Amino acid sequence: MPQSIVRHEHTHLYAAQPQSTAGRELSNAILELRHAEQVQADRSQRISGLGGIDLAALRYLVQAQREEREVSPKDIIVMLGTSSATVTNVIERLVGKGYVLREQHPSDRRAHYLVPTESAADLVDEVYGAHHGAVVSVIDSLDEKAASVTADTIRRIAATLDDLARRG
Repeated sequence: MPQSIVRHEHTHLYAAQPQSTAGRELSNAILELRHAEQVQADRSQRISGLGGIDLAALRYLVQAQREEREVSPKDIIVMLGTSSATVTNVIERLVGKGYVLREQHPSDRRAHYLVPTESAADLVDEVYGAHHGAVVSVIDSLDEKAASVTADTIRRIAATLDDLARRG
């Protein structure tokens, strides 16, 4: 019995169900998507061999490199919303695994930037490529109207959830 609850918890809505059948189907679809995203996050960690915070930091570093931005340890603290001590440990682990290099700041001897290695970029692409490719494949199969309505609905839900988060 306990495992049955765990297996089906992601299908439970902690509010009144939407009033229409189509609304209930949409609600269920969103819950299924949230569950699938969690499964993909777990898959990403398993494939990468990294913990969630390490993988997030590596992803940010690779993204910044692709955008030709320099990232300092202080930037990672802000991006991850965590402490200096945690980020120091994350950086040490990523450097130790050969995924990150420290480069000296050109004008400040005390400062350095974090640069992902080629193997880090390859790992991020391997971990997220199939997941993101699958999403794009489904989106590309939609006609313009369906894609537009879906995008509008998702944006409205996201904005409402963001407002809820801001209110505390």
